[in-house]
Amino acid sequence: MSEIVRENKVALRFQPAAGRIGAIVTGVRLSADLSADVVEELNKALLKYKVLFFRDQNHLQDADQEALASLFGEPVAHPTVPNKEGTSYTLELDSNHGGRADSWHTDVTFVDAYPKASILRAVIVPESGGDTVWANTATAYDNLPEQLKQLADQLWALHTNDYDYAARRASTTPEEVKRHREVFASRIIETEHPVVRVHPETGERTLVLGHFVKKFIGLSVDDSAQLFSVLQNHITKLENTVRWRWSAGDVVIWDNRATQHYAVNDYGNQHRVVRRVTVAGEVPVGVDGRRSVTRSPGSEHGASA
Repeated sequence: MSEIVRENKVALRFQPAAGRIGAIVTGVRLSADLSADVVEELNKALLKYKVLFFRDQNHLQDADQEALASLFGEPVAHPTVPNKEGTSYTLELDSNHGGRADSWHTDVTFVDAYPKASILRAVIVPESGGDTVWANTATAYDNLPEQLKQLADQLWALHTNDYDYAARRASTTPEEVKRHREVFASRIIETEHPVVRVHPETGERTLVLGHFVKKFIGLSVDDSAQLFSVLQNHITKLENTVRWRWSAGDVVIWDNRATQHYAVNDYGNQHRVVRRVTVAGEVPVGVDGRRSVTRSPGSEHGASA
């Protein structure tokens, strides 16, 4: 356990939650009034642990969450899904309306400068189930065999929000598929990213994959699928992951440039509502210095790019 003493003499503590990713943070009441010193220490911890877990933050409301996000950067709205009514940046994931993100992904990688961080707050949680799992894409890269590292360093992938929603999820309803096509994929966006990006703050190499990947540039769809499976499976090895059991009022902040996550869809008809605010990120840079490029900035679904 590490400990940092704040100006008001209250200890800010970070307890590792797993061997390679995640820390439980105590000694802080999240708000927009956090001191600059506390924000700096939280940022340092976020870069080190990739995911920070905060219990008992029941005082936060939507506006508070957005204000909190502004301490870590510029809050940004989702590029295609409408904000929760009455908010500027908040995305609500309601299980009664298809909000079950049960596929491994990094948030919004179908745009070039995808979010650097996400802040998720639990509003309603099921009595059992509904956990979220995060994976460390930096340690995943570090533990690749050298030959796979060399291959990954050279690869680029096309990411899009126009993916096969039903095929990527454990279960779907016709209504969920319809909503995905009419809302999430209402504007088709396609971006080419390096499979390995250099983290702009730590210098670590991280793998940029997840369910928004359509194919690898220069490879066939079949070859892409097989190679994707090999690399993606390295990311989601249990050794690279941490799993969080939610309680209402929990807040989790993660480095979206160095993680993937998966919302476990095992709670049936129980109700689950979480709200997310994201912070603007940078355009990824590959190991050769090239930057990601958006190829289709947002055509209407079904139109040519």
